[in-house]
Amino acid sequence: MTDAPTHAADTGTDEAHDAADRKVVEQEQAEIKDFVKGLSADDIRSGNWFSKLAAHAMNSYTEKVDWQYFQDRYAGVPADAIVDQRIKMASRYAALEGGLSAGAYTATVAATIGSLGGASPATVPAAVATVMVDIAFITQLQLRLAYDISVLYRVPLDVHDPEDLWKLIRVALTIKSGEAANKTVVKAVPALMRPLVKRFYSKSVLAAGKALPVVGKHLLQRNVIKIGIPLIGVPLAVLLNRYTTLLAGRHARAVFRNEARVIELAEGMSGNSRHPQLMLWVAWLVIRANSKIADDEALLMRHLVRLVRERHEVVDERLAHVVDIDPAEVWKRVDAEPGNLSDVLDAAERVATVDGDLDSHEKAVLAKLRERCHRG
Repeated sequence: MTDAPTHAADTGTDEAHDAADRKVVEQEQAEIKDFVKGLSADDIRSGNWFSKLAAHAMNSYTEKVDWQYFQDRYAGVPADAIVDQRIKMASRYAALEGGLSAGAYTATVAATIGSLGGASPATVPAAVATVMVDIAFITQLQLRLAYDISVLYRVPLDVHDPEDLWKLIRVALTIKSGEAANKTVVKAVPALMRPLVKRFYSKSVLAAGKALPVVGKHLLQRNVIKIGIPLIGVPLAVLLNRYTTLLAGRHARAVFRNEARVIELAEGMSGNSRHPQLMLWVAWLVIRANSKIADDEALLMRHLVRLVRERHEVVDERLAHVVDIDPAEVWKRVDAEPGNLSDVLDAAERVATVDGDLDSHEKAVLAKLRERCHRG
């Protein structure tokens, strides 16, 4: 996400700050317009526009934006403070772009989008291009904002890895399994406008979304409201762009900050461990104490295994092939280790609390572990 050339503290005036932000938005919008010009009607209809945008938005961006990039600009500032500023800046950009784009919307745009559902010419109609500039701008902004937040919290993401890229997309666009896009929009709109938005969604104006893949449909539905409600297009575009970007930023902050917490916990456990291999067995026993594996527990185990491999050069193939862990085998391993096992007990207690309060099964495992660790 591009920084404005100056910040409010440097200019001394809100007018200068607004002018700098507007200049950045206009530059980014011009680049997006060039990107949209390269799309065909088939790209939009098939959903290929989204994969092309993801590559356009992230490939060169991730090459220049890393931890050092932010250190050069915010040296010594805690990550939480920088993240907050990035979210606020992105929401300002989104609101400015909404005002610029909405001024070009017409009452016929929604119907024009629908025309792409059938046989279409190779070129994209001007009205559709206008809509796509807005959608592509906001999508790129939110993808880059989420990536910024992952970098600031030092959560590794490789956008060339399909799994990491899909994770970034889900986080940035607040896509949840089974979630209807219209529900996302309704939540993002101020309460007084929700009845109007719900009535709008009862109409058939979004039928064209069925021709797009899941992500494209999600994005089209979330944005087409801004052009389909007469008279309030500009203010609604500004509000929706700002609110959805704030939601995206806050969601990314919650997800990546939590993952950073889990990584920090795994680093501490690995660094303090005198029995790294045993620690992994005990950690997995604690996690499997009940029938559920929480997301934070799975995340912690994944980073623990990685860190033990990197720092202690320990790779336990036997553990990797375990389906149902046998507590008796773990207790034999514990009993076979001589000396002080306080590091193993401390690690187990940390694992048990990573996803919240202890349950009765976790308490039982910890009680048995204490008996064995305190032997003699």
